[in-house]
Amino acid sequence: MNFEQLFNQISPDDICDHFNIFELVGKDFYAITAGNKDHYNSMIGSGGGFGLFFKKPTTWCLFRKDRYTLELIQKEQAYTLSFFPNEYKEQMLFLGRKSGRDSKKMKEVQLTGIQSPSGNMTFKESKLIIECTLTAITTPNPNDFYSQESKDYIDEAYKDVNDYRSLVFGLITHVWIKKDNDK
Repeated sequence: MNFEQLFNQISPDDICDHFNIFELVGKDFYAITAGNKDHYNSMIGSGGGFGLFFKKPTTWCLFRKDRYTLELIQKEQAYTLSFFPNEYKEQMLFLGRKSGRDSKKMKEVQLTGIQSPSGNMTFKESKLIIECTLTAITTPNPNDFYSQESKDYIDEAYKDVNDYRSLVFGLITHVWIKKDNDK
């Protein structure tokens, strides 16, 4: 099946009609994917969010600076967020355990890569796909955090320069929903 047979396009405004956004970024498993059909890489997403940035629908994610997927996002300046049903938990954990920089993990993962009409890579098994164009990458200064919980997290995360986290903002360009998830 081709992409359009599997997915319907919806507006970013309609995501909440189909999904609870707090469950998407807080409980569901999702992959962040960048690259092209000849070479792409995915990592498991953890946290993040949706909102408006410069009055445009935008996602944001947190990355360690040394992540290979982040390198590919910077190179391609586009990426996808692919959300999966719970039955794909093991594949998501696999994407988080193994680096694509030094392995063939994208050939090993039990997911079927598919190219979107705009050329971004994602997976046939996804229930929701959000395509993004890179808008900004920034590294928060540890002194910018005020609550004790956030200070503790940053103190733990920033022990080594490679552990520093970057905030990646992406303009939502397309949203796709699996046809059997459509209301």
